[in-house]
Amino acid sequence: MHYTGTVWRPPYEASSLLLEVTAGCTHHKCKFCTLYEDLPFKFRMSPLEDIEEDLQEVQRQFKLWKFNRPTRTFLVGANPFVLKAERLLEIASLVHKYVPSSQTIGCFSRITDITLKSDEELLELRKAGYDGITIGVETGDDEALKFMNKGYLSQDILIQCQRLEQAGISYNFFYLTGISGIGKGVKGAKATTDICNQLHPQIIGASMLTIYPNSELYQEIQKGNWQEETEIEKYKELKALVENLDIPVWFAAGGASNAIPIQGTLPKDKKKVLSVLDKIIKNVDEDELTNYRKNLRHL
Repeated sequence: MHYTGTVWRPPYEASSLLLEVTAGCTHHKCKFCTLYEDLPFKFRMSPLEDIEEDLQEVQRQFKLWKFNRPTRTFLVGANPFVLKAERLLEIASLVHKYVPSSQTIGCFSRITDITLKSDEELLELRKAGYDGITIGVETGDDEALKFMNKGYLSQDILIQCQRLEQAGISYNFFYLTGISGIGKGVKGAKATTDICNQLHPQIIGASMLTIYPNSELYQEIQKGNWQEETEIEKYKELKALVENLDIPVWFAAGGASNAIPIQGTLPKDKKKVLSVLDKIIKNVDEDELTNYRKNLRHL
């Protein structure tokens, strides 16, 4: 299989076939991000020949796998949905040819990647199996989106995700706890729920901002242009997010960036999730959480 650098995937794609179709990120400008620093380039498309070779390799493995054949394919790369619809349809055709058990195809996407597709193209992509797209929206706080150089604003999230819904393409969000900065976390969480409550994401996964010295955000901190939230403040922000979500959604604060994993189905488990957050806020020591963050070598 052709894989380049560290392979990133959401936790819920653990059982999916991981197929590299791009490497790196087309944007590569978010101040906090260091995920693709191990690559010698910013972005690269995989040749169709490589993609087909990988799928042929998977097909050969079917001779050994009598059970547990993949029912879903996850396209690897920071934002494969940026590819032209024609290219994505070619990839889908190859997936269905060599892995007929794969019913759906997912990938990471930026909000701006959706903008590049017409409504008709989104419908074609859904018919080809694209569904469950994962979007790192990070926040609905426009001030934070501008400062972190995300390349879009909260209204763009609303408009483009409504277009996905109209095409029948489901999607998941990643929220970045702490992105608004010290003293602004709760405000940022409420701004995010203002957007989310008008949409229908299947999953909202929360990661906690972890700042590494090789990030642009670290340099902004050194210049005095931005201050990080305390760890307890991040949990207060997370509480505000859950409190103000009024939509049915699977909420999960998992992954290495979260010192204490929390998950539940909202609204059914809202009281339980909020109870856990309250206990963390009241009982867990700030120094203990800070120590965890400082010793987190990699996400």
